[in-house]
Amino acid sequence: MIKNIPNPPIAKEINEYLTIHQDTRIDPYHWLNKPENKEVIDYLNAENEYTEKVFAPISDLRESLFQEMKNRIKEDDSSVPYFNGKHWFYTKFVTGGEYPIYCRKRLNLDSPEEILVDGNQLGKGKDYFHMGGLSLSDNDKYLAVATDELSRRNYQVKFLNLETKEYLPDLIDNTEGGSYAWSADSLYFFYLKRDPKTLLASKVYRHQLGEDPKNDVLVFEEKDPQFYMGLYRSKSKKYIYHLSSQQGIASEYRILEADKPLEDFTVFQERITGLEYFLEHQNNRFIIRCNANHAINFQLMECSIQSDWNVKNWQPLLAHREDILIEDFDVFEKFIAIEEKFNGLNQIHILSNNNGNSEIIQMPEEVYQVGLGQNAFYQSEQIRYNYTSLTSPNSVIDYDTKTRESTLLNQELVLGSFDRNNYQSERIWVTARDNTRIPVSLVYKKEFKPNGTNPLLLHAYGSYGHSIDPYFSSSRLSLLDRGFSFAIAHVRGGQEMGRNWYEEGKMMKKKNTFFDFIDCSRYLIEHEYVAADALFAQGGSAGGMLMGGICNMAPELYKGVIAAVPFVDVVTTMLDESIPLTTGEWEEWGNPKNEEHYQYMKSYSPYDNVEAKNYPNLLVTTGLHDSQVQYWEPAKWVAKLRKLKTDDNLLLLDCDMTAGHGGASGRFNRFKDIAKEYSFLIGLKKHTTSQID
Repeated sequence: MIKNIPNPPIAKEINEYLTIHQDTRIDPYHWLNKPENKEVIDYLNAENEYTEKVFAPISDLRESLFQEMKNRIKEDDSSVPYFNGKHWFYTKFVTGGEYPIYCRKRLNLDSPEEILVDGNQLGKGKDYFHMGGLSLSDNDKYLAVATDELSRRNYQVKFLNLETKEYLPDLIDNTEGGSYAWSADSLYFFYLKRDPKTLLASKVYRHQLGEDPKNDVLVFEEKDPQFYMGLYRSKSKKYIYHLSSQQGIASEYRILEADKPLEDFTVFQERITGLEYFLEHQNNRFIIRCNANHAINFQLMECSIQSDWNVKNWQPLLAHREDILIEDFDVFEKFIAIEEKFNGLNQIHILSNNNGNSEIIQMPEEVYQVGLGQNAFYQSEQIRYNYTSLTSPNSVIDYDTKTRESTLLNQELVLGSFDRNNYQSERIWVTARDNTRIPVSLVYKKEFKPNGTNPLLLHAYGSYGHSIDPYFSSSRLSLLDRGFSFAIAHVRGGQEMGRNWYEEGKMMKKKNTFFDFIDCSRYLIEHEYVAADALFAQGGSAGGMLMGGICNMAPELYKGVIAAVPFVDVVTTMLDESIPLTTGEWEEWGNPKNEEHYQYMKSYSPYDNVEAKNYPNLLVTTGLHDSQVQYWEPAKWVAKLRKLKTDDNLLLLDCDMTAGHGGASGRFNRFKDIAKEYSFLIGLKKHTTSQID
């Protein structure tokens, strides 16, 4: 037990006066927004040193947790091979390796293994390394390899000649990872270029293989900074698409026949405020997922490739349903596979081309997550999907659309003493303060009894329409085996219950996300799923903003909170258009240049609402190179909390000086971060004070 907790670093104060709408906010820690300033780096290092001193007495626990997590993973492992119509592709890991090795077998699985790219070789000696996707030319000769070595999600692309095993001199910097498309003749490569400061991908370029990238041709530029862009090849390989999209507002596709790379892209349906659509090509038609005609949960429509592509000519294929959200779809030559959300759970819906017959693939558990897997072969009559639950490791399954039989190809192997029968999951419903029913997914050891004596970790996200579905985590077993329960609150702001679920948790209704989480917390305490002094909370990024909000609104409910890369300085960030990705977020949070938006955002922004009162024990994580939530937001928040809070609880800032938003790179390094978080929780569970042993 720590008898004398070391003194934390105290950030100096230099008042910055931020005035808009005749309202002035005073920010004493605004100076931390200068990573080039040595004093800033010194302060972050001092915070890290303090955190390590606090954790020092439980270093053995951290190490044992890390070893537990690592030892559950099969080091020499490989993915299930998938077929693209010509060859089989898969990734594998080798003992001692941190990064995947990308492989293929030509024509059939009995062929010799060919290593395409060894991530361990490319990442050797790097403080940070991430592969941003591979893209193979149609002639199978060139492989585009994207890598990020700074954790800013700016990927450099280089081209590997698979015949000579040598890289071409062409190097393209600042690309959007994974957003690439080859022309059918394998001579041209299309990519999205990111602005190095705002990190917005707003330009589509065409690169001619073997030429200097300085001469690449700009084929399109998105002028509206609120629109995000995507670029990809149709599954049929006939078209190249690029998409401009503003979630909840509008989208616009431009398309190009892949065998005519020097021609101009053609607008499919120009952007119309309120119309969102997503496009794929199938045989002699386009399939469109859209919200036309007030289909808030989306519908499927079709139009001929020869017809006028205007929305007025789109024909219904799968009608809008009030209780089912169409999240995504994939096309095959003879059918369409659709990802749907119904009653808070995923389902896969198969729609036949020929007779319009449809079916839902049945799942074996009450609480689960399912989604379409790697389906690269357009002519396949099988669907590959991924299945998991809170008690079932990730599984890869093929479903035969002719026989209607599912075949388990692989289930993640959890080494050690894991037995799924020792764990149990359930779903409960919590009535929030406005009478909305919120689903909560729970998992615990089977001997668990709801008697108000157990610790519980409650997790949520609740933004961007991103759903947190019930998923398996082998590292989470380290908590469950020590008496913790784990729960996911499916709060508004996600899309678990349909598109309205998202709309009710964004913009001027954002506080519903906080209220839902707090109401779920109170329910779990009142119904004795958790001891009143042993409820912990966790969330990251926008979910970290949620953590900051609940700490201000209901700090007394939580023993400890983990806020990972938290978005906590909402107003200041959304006012600064130079900060990466800000402008595209206005439709999620609001534009504070609008006074009504400003006042509402200010009323919940965690940094702006820190007060002189007691707060829970807090572990706050960030990364110096974070491109999504800049490091200074959590750093400023911690500094302000340390100045104003009136308790003796722990307040720790852990800044990874080599990583960004996703944390440490590598297969096993991430477990070190999780082990630190879990040791924080387990240590607090043991004591009713803020001291850890």
